[in-house]
Amino acid sequence: MFANPWSYLIVIAVLIVASLAFYAIKLLRQLKKQTAQQAQAEQERQRSLNQHDKKILDSIVIIVRAMKEEQCDISEGCWRLSVLLDSLKTSENHHQQFPAIFELYEAIKHMPILEARKKLEKRERMKLDFERVKIEARLADAVKENVNTLHQYAAERVADLT
Repeated sequence: MFANPWSYLIVIAVLIVASLAFYAIKLLRQLKKQTAQQAQAEQERQRSLNQHDKKILDSIVIIVRAMKEEQCDISEGCWRLSVLLDSLKTSENHHQQFPAIFELYEAIKHMPILEARKKLEKRERMKLDFERVKIEARLADAVKENVNTLHQYAAERVADLT
């Protein structure tokens, strides 16, 4: 077939190079497919986080409106808002953005609620109420300012997520 032994080596070398090229192309296709799948998974994860945050922000808007219309006690509103703000997945630094809300929450979070509050003696409940009212009075103006800012922030974020 081939008279020269170098011809065999050249044919073998060409076959090796061709098979390596085929394998490299196969790996590149797999990489492209994996990259596309990862991008799609990331988009789905981001969409899920956005849906979660939209629900949270809708709740924040409702509580903020209730606080502005004085349908919700300032302490209860700050308690609920701080918990909701901490549960947002796609943003952070809310403690710096809304310090009065979180300061009030930190000051009252140790106070019992619901059944635990009902179990307290009347004198103890009055003492805690007095402590809460003092804190509310001290932070009222700053909380109202934070609530106004939070309302605007939440409304803008909801619009961005839809």
